[in-house]
Amino acid sequence: MPVHHLHGTPDAPITISGASEKNPPAFRARPGHNTISILNSGYIVLRDLDIEGNNLPVDGVKCEGHADWAHHITLEGLRVRGHGNNQQTVAISTKCPAWNWIIRKNIIEGAGTGLYLGNSDGRAPFVAGLIEHNLIVDTIGYNLQIKHQAPRPALPGMPHEPGTTIIRHNVFSKVNGGAREWTRPNVLVGHWPLTGPGSNDLYLIYGNFFYQNPHESLFQGEGNIALYNNVFVNHSGDAVRIQPHNGTPRVISVFYNTVIARHTGITLSTGKEDLTDQHWMEGNAIFARIPLAGYPTRRNLVGRYQAASESLIKPFAPLGQMNLALLPGKWRFPSIDSGRLRLYPDSEKDFDGAVEDVRFGAYANIKNKPERWMPKLEIKPEFYSAKKLMQR
Repeated sequence: MPVHHLHGTPDAPITISGASEKNPPAFRARPGHNTISILNSGYIVLRDLDIEGNNLPVDGVKCEGHADWAHHITLEGLRVRGHGNNQQTVAISTKCPAWNWIIRKNIIEGAGTGLYLGNSDGRAPFVAGLIEHNLIVDTIGYNLQIKHQAPRPALPGMPHEPGTTIIRHNVFSKVNGGAREWTRPNVLVGHWPLTGPGSNDLYLIYGNFFYQNPHESLFQGEGNIALYNNVFVNHSGDAVRIQPHNGTPRVISVFYNTVIARHTGITLSTGKEDLTDQHWMEGNAIFARIPLAGYPTRRNLVGRYQAASESLIKPFAPLGQMNLALLPGKWRFPSIDSGRLRLYPDSEKDFDGAVEDVRFGAYANIKNKPERWMPKLEIKPEFYSAKKLMQR
C-alpha cells in the first residue's frame, strides 16, 4: 500500500483504518516491495491493520530512503508478523528525516529488527517522536534502535528548538531468538547532533519493561538521556550500558529503576570526554554480580543478583507472577532533589502510576498493597490512576 504524497492537516489527518479492532484487514507482503511504503506525506494515521511479511526480505512499514521527509505519522494498533527473514528485515523503519511520529499500541513479533528509526550515516534524523505501549518480542537484532544524528537538515516544519523523544510503557523482550553473531541490545539510542539544532534534545525513557537478552545488554545509550521508572530483568547478562557508540554520553539521569541482572546492573562509561558533573544516578534498586560500574553506589539500593529475594517480593517468579516491589520493611530512602525531578514528566509516578517521589526502584512503597500489573509479554495496560492505587 503506497502512502505517497498524501497530506492531511492537524485537524483532519488522513486515516487508513480497519473497521474492526478485533478483526483487522491483513496486508500481505510480496517480493520486492515494502508492504506499506511512506513517501513525502504528513498528518497520516494508520490504525488497526495486520501486516504479514510471509518471511520475505521486505519491510512492514517503511518511510523510504528516497523520500525527502515524513512527518506527523501515527502508527497505532498494528500487528506486524513474519518479518524475520534476516536481521536487516524491519517491522517499522524510517530512512528519511521524520518528525512528530507516534508509534503506539503495536505488536511486533519475530522481526529481524523491530523498530529501526534513522539511518546508519546519521542523515535521516528521527525527531520529537512518541513511542508508547508497544509490545516488541523475539527479534533477531534490536527490538528498537534510534540511530545517531548528523547535523540536522533545514527542512520546513522540522523542529529545531530543544525537544524530546519519549519512549514509555513499552515491553521489550528477546527471551526467544536473538543472533549469536552480531549481537544487539534490546534497545539502543544514539546521540543527537553534536552541534547546532537538536544538540540539546533529550530522550525520556520511562515506565518500560525490558526482559531478557541471552547475548547482550537490555539497553544501551549515549547522548542526552533520562532513564527512570523502568524495570530491567536479564537472567543471562547485563542490563544497562551508558557508553560511547558513535558519540559519548552527555547529560545522563538514571533514577528510580529496578534492575535484576546476572552480570552487571548499570554501567556508565564516559569515553574520552569528562562530563561527570552532568551524570546523575540515584534511587535505583539494583541486584547484580556488579550492581553499578563507573559511578558511586551511594544513594542507590544495591545487592548481589542472588540476594534480590531478600529485598524484593518475588523477583525470580515466572512472568505474570513476578513482583519486584520492595518487601515491607524500614527503608531509609534517599532524599532526591525535587528540582531535578520536575525536569522529567511523570517522574513522581511509579511503574504502575502510583505517586511516590521518595523510594528505591520503580515501585512506590505503598502501605496498602495495590493491585499491580505483574509484568508479562503483553501490551502494558494504561494504568490505574494513582488515586485508584491508593484506595486499594
